[in-house]
Amino acid sequence: MKARWFFDPISPYAYLHLQQFGRLPPTLEIECVPILFAGLLKHWGHKGPAEIAPKRAYTYQQVVWLARHLGIPLRLPPRHPFNPLPLLRLLAAAGPTRTQVVGTFDLIWREGHDAEDPETLGELARRLDIGNPEAVLADERVKRKLHDNTAAAIAAGIFGVPTFAIGDRLFWGQDSLPMMLDFLRDPGLFDSDEMRRAACIPVGTTRRGT
Repeated sequence: MKARWFFDPISPYAYLHLQQFGRLPPTLEIECVPILFAGLLKHWGHKGPAEIAPKRAYTYQQVVWLARHLGIPLRLPPRHPFNPLPLLRLLAAAGPTRTQVVGTFDLIWREGHDAEDPETLGELARRLDIGNPEAVLADERVKRKLHDNTAAAIAAGIFGVPTFAIGDRLFWGQDSLPMMLDFLRDPGLFDSDEMRRAACIPVGTTRRGT
């Protein structure tokens, strides 16, 4: 079975998700797809957790707790949110392999480097083995690839990162692994009457001004 993992290194939850891939069946073929989280936010018209002041503080503290709870090494970067575009373009240029993705997340969320520091980008280019980072970042083909990845994610109905896509089934968030594992064990998971009803339950009311 094949799965596509849509991610943006701006997300600490994506880092925590990635660190739990050892729970997945070794036969699952995973394609890592870098996308721009801000592009999803713009398309769907909602804010990221760091853009809501009380949610921002809660998010970082929850991430610290989750990492400790899960036994995952974590060192927050010196500032967040940061501009992830350079990281994403380098990743898009590289492919990337799962090992390269792990190295990228480790740089920011395990080692705590500043994602916008030129030295960090230089180190990432070295880890990705892609040569001159300045040339890669200016390459229109690389920019287009990242744009196309994000557009494909939106077309698939993806609204946040991290998200796994297995066929037309989406599993969003680092806490979605148990449901995904159930689906891998039982592909008929979503075929029950209540699951079908949940997918199309009518809207009761809408918030004014939307």
